[in-house]
Formats: sequence, structure tokens, C-alpha cells
Amino acid sequence: MKILITGARGMVARATAEYCRSIGDDVAALTRDEMNIADLESVHAAIEGFRPDAIINCAAYTNVDGAESEPEDAFSANVVGPWNLAQAALEFDCGFVTISTDYVFDGTFDGFYTQRHQPNPQGIYATTKRSGEIDGLTANARSIVVRSGWIYGHGGTNFLSVMGDLLRDCKRIKAIKDSYGTPTFAGDLARRLRELAELDMPGIFHVTNAGEGTSYLGFAEKVCEIGGFDSSLLDPVSNADLHRPAPRPTSSKLACLFSEKFGLVPMPEWGDGLRRFVNGDLD
Repeated sequence: MKILITGARGMVARATAEYCRSIGDDVAALTRDEMNIADLESVHAAIEGFRPDAIINCAAYTNVDGAESEPEDAFSANVVGPWNLAQAALEFDCGFVTISTDYVFDGTFDGFYTQRHQPNPQGIYATTKRSGEIDGLTANARSIVVRSGWIYGHGGTNFLSVMGDLLRDCKRIKAIKDSYGTPTFAGDLARRLRELAELDMPGIFHVTNAGEGTSYLGFAEKVCEIGGFDSSLLDPVSNADLHRPAPRPTSSKLACLFSEKFGLVPMPEWGDGLRRFVNGDLD
């Protein structure tokens, strides 16, 4: 397949480009300088020049707290961008996959959120991501929305991605004990994004690693177990103790109703994904 990937400098985009190339795809991974998804002319020019079979949108504004003071930037990347890409994909007759977030849910449900649950985003980041879902599906009925969460991987700069490096350097870590989610290794997410692009089945999919999910503290304890790090470096804290600007769901665990029904194999268990990551495996 010819795959166009946006947000080329990001962790998920890099993992996706690497996986697609490893199976023989012709990949154009574009940075914002090469294609600004918030600029429809830029989008059209890039797609017309490459003529992909599918677009995988990994570009996004992901600074959850920053969005509270930069709503215009979050809106441009998370709402205008998916709308432009979905419209262009329709015009050029190619598939379109865009990544959303578990934060579209308010986190008050104790179990796993599926596609049957009603989104109720809290905060500007979450609201823009939900609007991006709606706009992508509205602009192009062929769109595929992938909700994921707690994504970590090689080259990532988020807390989950750098935790092992911090522990390796004997740095103390504040690990939240009362926020829960389903961790997702970027290498596993990349493989599923490519599978969904080929499947070309419109709708919303939840993509995370399998298992019961965990807290940030549980994730950190698993990192210590796998890497042989000192668990006494972990300082359990409550989410409320951190006084962060943006609200976050207390529990945002995801499960998908459709993947296996469409012939997709179950995602690896989250501990397995974490083990491969800590041990340095790329996929």
C-alpha cells in the first residue's frame, strides 16, 4: 500500500512509518513543515503529489494542560486538521484513519468504555479531540476513528515513555495511584493502525493493549519488575495532589466491540507490550 502518515516527528507516527516500511509499504511520513493539516491547500498539495491508498493521521495537539491556555492551537490540530484530511481523502478516494483519545470519556464509569458509551469530554484537549472525531466522520463517511490511550514507546517524551529512564538513573517518581487506563505500546498500535487502513471499515475502533488495565502506580511497579529497578523510588500520590490545570478521567479503560468480529487478532496483553518496550524491542 501507499501510506501517507502525518505528524512524522511524533512517537506514534515514527512507529507506524517503521512498521509500514517493514512490510513493504511505500510510505510518505510528513512533518508539519511538509504538510500543515490545518491548511487545506497544504493538505491537497501533499496528497495530490503522493496519491496514497490511505492516510493515517498521527498529528495532534497532545499537551492536555497546555490546551487550557492554548485553545486555538488545540482546535487547529485536533478539529480543523481531521476535517481537512477527511475531506481530502474523500476527494482523492483514499482511506482515512485518525487517532483520537480515551479522554473523550469523563472517567466516571468503573468498567471498560466501549463504542456503546456516550462520550462526555472534560477540558479543552478532550473536547477538541471529540470534535475532531465528529468532524472526520461527518466530512467523510469512510473515515476510521481510532481511540487509544496511555500510549508509550521509543522516542516518546511522555511520563509513561520516560519512566524506565528515570528509574534507571535512580530518580524518584511520583506515580498516581487512583487514575486507571489501558496502556498501549506504540509498536502494537502502529500494527493495528495499518491493519485498519487495509480493512477500510468505517467507524470508531478502540485500540489498546489487552488486559485488565492498571493505574500509573501499577504501570510503574511493572516497569520496576521487568527492568529490575528499585521500587522504593516510587512515591504514590493521588491525582488531586498534583493540582493540574486540565481535568482528566479517573478511569478511561477502553475495550473494542468490533475488532475481533472483523477478523483482527486480539491485541497483546499490556504487560507483554511493556516488557518488549523495556527490553528495547521495536515491535
